[in-house]
Amino acid sequence: MRRPPPIKSDLLGRVCVVTGASSGIGMEAARALARMGATVVLACRNTAKGEAVRQDIVRSAGHDRVELEIVDFSLQRSIREFAPRVLASHPAIHVLVNNAGVWLKARSETAEGVETTWATNQLGYFLTTQLLLDGLRAGAPSRIVNVASNLAKGLELSDVEYRRRGFDGRAAYAQSKQANRMWTWALTRRLEGSGVTANAMHPGVVASELFGKSGGLLGTVASAAASVIGRSLEDGADTVVWLAASTDLAKTSGRYWMDREEIPCRFRDVPAQEALWALCEKMTARD
Repeated sequence: MRRPPPIKSDLLGRVCVVTGASSGIGMEAARALARMGATVVLACRNTAKGEAVRQDIVRSAGHDRVELEIVDFSLQRSIREFAPRVLASHPAIHVLVNNAGVWLKARSETAEGVETTWATNQLGYFLTTQLLLDGLRAGAPSRIVNVASNLAKGLELSDVEYRRRGFDGRAAYAQSKQANRMWTWALTRRLEGSGVTANAMHPGVVASELFGKSGGLLGTVASAAASVIGRSLEDGADTVVWLAASTDLAKTSGRYWMDREEIPCRFRDVPAQEALWALCEKMTARD
C-alpha cells in the first residue's frame, strides 16, 4: 500500500484500550497510539509476552503511561474480571480497539463449553464492549474500532458453534468476521446520540502470527503467502489508528473501512443483525 500521510493527533489525556495487544496489529496500533501521547491499556492473554511488549512500547513512546492487563478473551469469566479492573483505574475510556482473535485448525471448546473461535472472535468483542460501555460513555466523544476482515461469510445463526456442521477453521473464522460487521451496525444504532462511535475495518493481508497459529496445510500456505505478499504490521494497523485518532472522524460511525477509505459492506440486513445481537446476549447472559 502507498504510505498514507501521518496522523497528527495529540492524545495526551486520552485512554485507549487495545485487545490482543501482545503481537500483530494490536501491538502496532497500541504503539502508535502511545506515541501520540495516549494512556494505553494492553489487554493480553500471555503475561510474559505482554510485559515485553509493554516495556518496548514505553521505550518507543517515551513515556510510561502503558499498562498491562491480563485477560483471556475466549472466557467470559476472564472478561468479567478484566472490565471492572479497567474501569476502576479509568472511569472514562476514549478508545476501545477490539482486535483479539483466533483462527484454529480443529474445533475446540473453551472451559465454559463454547466453541473457541466464536467465543473469542465474536462473543469476546461483544461482551468486552458491553462491559466497558459505561466508561466509553463517560469518555465521550469516544470511539470503538472493530478489526474485522474481508474474509467474511457463512454465518449460520442456528449453528454458530459448528455442532451440526463439519468444522472448518477457515469457515469458522469467516463467519466470526461476518458477525463482527453485523454486530457493529447493530451497536451503532444503539449508540446514536451517546457520543460513542463504532466502525469496522479490514487490515488487509498482514504478515502476522494469525495464519501460522491455525496449523495444518492451509495455515502453512497462508502464513507463507502472507510473509511474501502481506503488508507490514504497521501498515495493517494504520486504519485502526486512523479510526481511533483522526480528528476528521469525530462523528463518523457505522462504516466499514480499508486503507482509510470506506468500502461497501453487504451485511446490512437489519433483522439479521438484531437476531445476531439477541444470540450474543443469550450466549453471554449470566446463569
